[in-house]
Amino acid sequence: MTEKKRWAIDSLVLIFSIVICAQLLTYVVPQGRFGRVPYPKNPSREMVVPGSFSAVATQDRVSLEPWHALTAVPKGMEAAQEIIFLVFLVGGVIAILRATGAIDAFLHTAVAKLGRTPWVLIGGCLVIFSMGSWTIGMGEEYVPLIPILITMSLAMKMDAIVAMGMIWVPYAIGWACAGTNPFGVLIAQDIAGLAPTSGWPFRLGLLVIFLAVGFQHVYSYALKVRRDPSSSLVADVDYSDGFEPPDDVRLTGRRVAILVVFALGIVGFVIGASTADWYIGELLTIFLAVGLIAALIAGLSPIKTSQTFIRGAREMTAAALIIGFARAIEVVLNDGQIIDTVIHSIASLLEGTGPAVAAVGMLAVQSLCNFFIPSGSGQAFVTMPIMSPLATLTGVPQQVAVLAYQFGDGFSNMLVPTSALVMGTLALGRIPYGRWLRFAGPLLVKLLVVAAIMLIIAVYFGDAIGLAS
Repeated sequence: MTEKKRWAIDSLVLIFSIVICAQLLTYVVPQGRFGRVPYPKNPSREMVVPGSFSAVATQDRVSLEPWHALTAVPKGMEAAQEIIFLVFLVGGVIAILRATGAIDAFLHTAVAKLGRTPWVLIGGCLVIFSMGSWTIGMGEEYVPLIPILITMSLAMKMDAIVAMGMIWVPYAIGWACAGTNPFGVLIAQDIAGLAPTSGWPFRLGLLVIFLAVGFQHVYSYALKVRRDPSSSLVADVDYSDGFEPPDDVRLTGRRVAILVVFALGIVGFVIGASTADWYIGELLTIFLAVGLIAALIAGLSPIKTSQTFIRGAREMTAAALIIGFARAIEVVLNDGQIIDTVIHSIASLLEGTGPAVAAVGMLAVQSLCNFFIPSGSGQAFVTMPIMSPLATLTGVPQQVAVLAYQFGDGFSNMLVPTSALVMGTLALGRIPYGRWLRFAGPLLVKLLVVAAIMLIIAVYFGDAIGLAS
């Protein structure tokens, strides 16, 4: 009996195909743009002026050269350089940490304690990672944990899909229900004229509801894989190299010290991000320091440390390339001057509808916009100046308009192929995009259905449930 052939899409082929399709769209979609003004609280960013959309003047229209998709790739890599460097440098540091044996010793101890109860690991990860996104908009910071969680999942007789789900499902839900995320909800609330963090208790309640939906999806899949390994969506993918535990998994004093240094580095960054606006540059500094201190504690020679770092960074090449290619999609749409046209067209469909229909329509619009603008803050600056006055016209409370933005931006974050972050980490985890789509697609449908119901409830009972404008 022959094994059933599995559907697979090469991630790089998919991304470059979308780059080409984006360029083809620039030849048929009318070029247009919104007027923009500096955002008062951050003049380096611009926000759209409502009602300012106009077609690009004939003399200002562009026609992209046939080879523009190729030139957009290096531009995309330049635009995504911070995340690309993050992947390379963190990959090298993680390799050093694994060479010390500390990471694998910790994993072995954790598996020994949690191996019979995977729900504890899955539930714990969903809560921790969602709170990181709910509070300070964490996302890129989770990348270093991908190889660690995959190793842990494999040791617990699960698979890499479960490991990816334990990170990107709570990441998406945390952004969608965020209460204090400065890169999403706070920007959207400010544009909508709402008090910062207003309605956070309701959003925290939403977080619990959606985490329950996410947990059910991830946990049921994990149990299926544990019962029947052949049912894994990545059963044919080779994880024998790079994710296997070493022979020596003793938790020695040196290894405990290395783990403490690693934990202090992560905690220090979280504190710095929430109090001093630290971002990727500071994260890289901390990781490099952690790697050097770990090498010193473990007694690794400089040559061994250098070779290990380079090997770890080299293994991140595929993920880094996919990140750059994914960012090229936005480059092409911007260069072709059609992003504003697409957003204006889909937003216009909501005019003249009732509040409940308009709220659900806003969710659909924001979800579509997230394909073209996967950046949460970028989407807020482009769409909220349009959605806020549109909400007034259709009778939708401003808090609900913000919530629709959050849902549309957040939930699809775990799935859109234009997200350099997700596509890069799928490559890191050796998961073909088609397999991830089969896992996360049904979950996205569940989340969006619940989100639509919540929006309708918020339209009619917003004051009663603590979501007053």
